[in-house]
Amino acid sequence: FIVIFKPGGQKPPCVGNMASIPDLIKKKRDGGALSDEEIRTFVHAVATDAIEESQIGAMLMAIWLKGMVQEEIETLTREMMSSGEVMSWPEEWAGLMVDKHSTGGVGDKVSLVLAPALAACGCKVPMISGRGLAHTGGTLDKLESIPGFNVHQSAAQILVILRSVGCCIVGQTETLVPADRVLYARRDTTSTVDSLPLIAGSIISKKGAESLSALVLDVKFGLAALYKDLDGAKELAQLLVKVGNALGVRTAALLSRMDAPIGRYVGNSLEVIESLETLKGRGPDDLMELVTTLGGLLLEMTGLASDLSEGRRQISDAVIGGAALSKFQAMMQAQGVANETARSLCSAHTDYYGVLRRSEHQMELKTPADGVVVDVAGLTLAEVLHKLGAGRSSVGGPVNHSVGAELLVSLGQRVKKGESWLRLHYEVPVPSPDQINRLQSGLTLGSRDHDTPTRTLVEELLFQ
Repeated sequence: FIVIFKPGGQKPPCVGNMASIPDLIKKKRDGGALSDEEIRTFVHAVATDAIEESQIGAMLMAIWLKGMVQEEIETLTREMMSSGEVMSWPEEWAGLMVDKHSTGGVGDKVSLVLAPALAACGCKVPMISGRGLAHTGGTLDKLESIPGFNVHQSAAQILVILRSVGCCIVGQTETLVPADRVLYARRDTTSTVDSLPLIAGSIISKKGAESLSALVLDVKFGLAALYKDLDGAKELAQLLVKVGNALGVRTAALLSRMDAPIGRYVGNSLEVIESLETLKGRGPDDLMELVTTLGGLLLEMTGLASDLSEGRRQISDAVIGGAALSKFQAMMQAQGVANETARSLCSAHTDYYGVLRRSEHQMELKTPADGVVVDVAGLTLAEVLHKLGAGRSSVGGPVNHSVGAELLVSLGQRVKKGESWLRLHYEVPVPSPDQINRLQSGLTLGSRDHDTPTRTLVEELLFQ
């Protein structure tokens, strides 16, 4: 078998007529609803570079200001999806193609555990992931801290990996949703990133182009998330679910909290270590909660599990029993990691720093008083690590994979003054006194055990 690509959607006969673009901008600026043909004209002009930069920015701002009705959003997403090539899979995989998307968080290494767990349960997972921007980490950056791991795979290579392993984690190909590549970059420079119609179009168009059977969305809310409150995140989740289902992809979402970091490790190579520890059955409870819930939903949606509870059990068994670890090792080898390196990382008692780069310096921060750990500010931690080199300040910029932090305490833990609560991994630049103070201010201690709420991440599930 080879991967078959379907041409994009129907193109309007007069998309090169630039006199029509200002009319479309004016119509949306004045609050009008664009027709299917008008949206098709705009998206095709973007994808074929037949529109001026200023006009793209003007349309994005008009959409940000005036919004779009449901029909417009669905058409925008469909036309973006069809602006390039759409994947098609072998018939015997029908109903098994699944993926997930997260709106971003701190310490969110769910994909590294979930993809191989789903593959171990019989799914095919063509996971197309992104890089970190701002304070949120990127799945591709984490995987690239593994020597030899190649996230750049052709369509034919993706099929080979899916057939032999069942999962891959790759970057967006050049031919997949080219309109989104243009619009996403312009959204960042025009302050329109938080537009609901544009968010939905960007996320769902890429997943639709994967020709998925089922998609689950992890929409986060909290101090370290795009949406700080539950209501805003729920509005986005409901929109994404509607648009995904309208495009023929069975879509569900869960709303999860994003305040304290997920797990205990933040930073690219450190998160790979925690992911491997999780795949060896030694993972933190909050990470496993997200992995089993997201995976369980997908197994239920594909019919591989009778309900969510059964799906969660299957995912948990795949992780605890080692089947998911075997899939991760096979995925590493299929994506360029040397066999000896992959085996070493997946052995029961490996020296991770014999393979992964360790930062030149470590520093431990001490608790300022006796108390109970009530909170650790994930946003503060991520922002400081970003400045220290764990993230990039511009698209395509360098990342220091060794920079990160280990939480040495957990929420609800009682600590004494002077105990170590955070181990910082750094190189150049060296943490400044102000950055150290910011990190210390991110630790909140209470005086009583019941000052700490129960650590449950999943708030709500949405199916339609």
